[in-house]
Amino acid sequence: MDKIRILQIGKESWQGKYKLPDRVKLIFACDKIELKKEIYEIVVLERNITEMEYAAVRKMSMAYCFFVVDNFEVDRVTKKLFEQKMGKIIPAYGIQNFIDNEVKKYFPKPYGEKFRPESLGIAQGFKGSIKWYGQYSVTLEGEYGEGFNQIAFWRGNIPIEEEQGIEFWLEYKKEPGIEIALEIKQFVSGSLADVSDSWSFSEQDLLKPVLIEGRNGAGTIFCELKAKGRGRLDIIGLHDRISRWDQGIFMVGGERFVTKDREEIFAYFDPGDMKPPMAVYFSGYKTMEGFEGYYMMKKMGCPFLLIAEQRFQGGGFYMGNTEYEKLMVSVITHYLNRLGFYSDQLILSGISMGTIGSMYYGCDLKPHALILGKPLASLGDIAANERLRRPGGFPTSLDLLRYHGGGMDQEAVDNLNDRFWTKLRATDFSHTKFIVSYMYEDDYDDTAYDKLLSELNSVGVQVYGKGLHGRHNDNSAGIGAWFKGQYERVLQDDFERG
Repeated sequence: MDKIRILQIGKESWQGKYKLPDRVKLIFACDKIELKKEIYEIVVLERNITEMEYAAVRKMSMAYCFFVVDNFEVDRVTKKLFEQKMGKIIPAYGIQNFIDNEVKKYFPKPYGEKFRPESLGIAQGFKGSIKWYGQYSVTLEGEYGEGFNQIAFWRGNIPIEEEQGIEFWLEYKKEPGIEIALEIKQFVSGSLADVSDSWSFSEQDLLKPVLIEGRNGAGTIFCELKAKGRGRLDIIGLHDRISRWDQGIFMVGGERFVTKDREEIFAYFDPGDMKPPMAVYFSGYKTMEGFEGYYMMKKMGCPFLLIAEQRFQGGGFYMGNTEYEKLMVSVITHYLNRLGFYSDQLILSGISMGTIGSMYYGCDLKPHALILGKPLASLGDIAANERLRRPGGFPTSLDLLRYHGGGMDQEAVDNLNDRFWTKLRATDFSHTKFIVSYMYEDDYDDTAYDKLLSELNSVGVQVYGKGLHGRHNDNSAGIGAWFKGQYERVLQDDFERG
């Protein structure tokens, strides 16, 4: 496991004074704090920092991971940083308890995944109908029995470390005549038969993510779904995520929002220096679950919000039903209001899949600027391109077409395209800047930029574009460099930030 690094700023080192777990690396600083490249998992103050130290400590610490021991009186400079970092207090008498019970939640590398659809097996005893819907879901219909019987299981056991927590979230839909339970077994390391621990979770338990812990050492985890009754059951996906317990999802401070259909939105807010603008970054397509763009956005210095979602295999492009889309808007406006900012102090941004989220919700939020890399807009065309232009390159697009477009034919393609463009055409973007870097030969959506120019009906809208030769994924470095450069330009020119 990677070490959890604690930067302790004080007069006496914790080394030797307290018992530190093997996973902890303590960096003690007594005198003047100098800026290093590291961003520490935990920063603890046992004294006030000076004006000279303020910038260095700010850059080396993360929001929600900043602690002050209550054995000294906090001055203005320390209080300012404490507020910016959403700091927490450690009682002086409780330092060993903090080390023993809290530090483990601040591990450096988050991890989450959705079990791949092909890893799902259907129990041989099930005699009903089975229908697979691409990589999105499998539908079972029939009799499951009067008592709980195994109905499905996931191949490919996953590892668990000693004392590690793993959260599981099951996406499913079912008819009222069915009752389900998720059962999890931990096998002894190296064994396929010796069970060292087990858990059973009812439907009531599954209303929230369920947690297991490596109580009996390391091992491997096997998951199975049991059911009883009769009717239709849609198994959409099982997610496993290394848990931070009560300290957030994926990152310390990360938040999770969920609809009644069990579809999730994830948000991570960093207040930065609490000065405008608030920059929102929508994560791109990725199969490893979690947030994207943290280090890039932290360097900007301003408040920022990371948005992620893990529906479908790699992401669902941020569109959804009415409840889902209203929830997305409310999540962003919540943090904007928390800062006391207005829409002209908001930037929405993203690369590839993230551009859909930026533009689609830009129609609702009307930000100061949209900063976009490799824009995608006509999702229906992206799916249609899977047949000849990009065979086998992005099968998730076909799942999106069926789910959002309502079918797999040309009518569904047109419906999905129109869903985006109809919303964009009806929006007044007269006070918004579109800053776009795109690929000329994009094999996902090569019409996005030109169509954007023709469909924007707003008087006074500003569009800045830069094209690079290549297909969608041929020059990610060039797109990323221009993207970051334009972010810095907007912050400097429009918000007077150096």
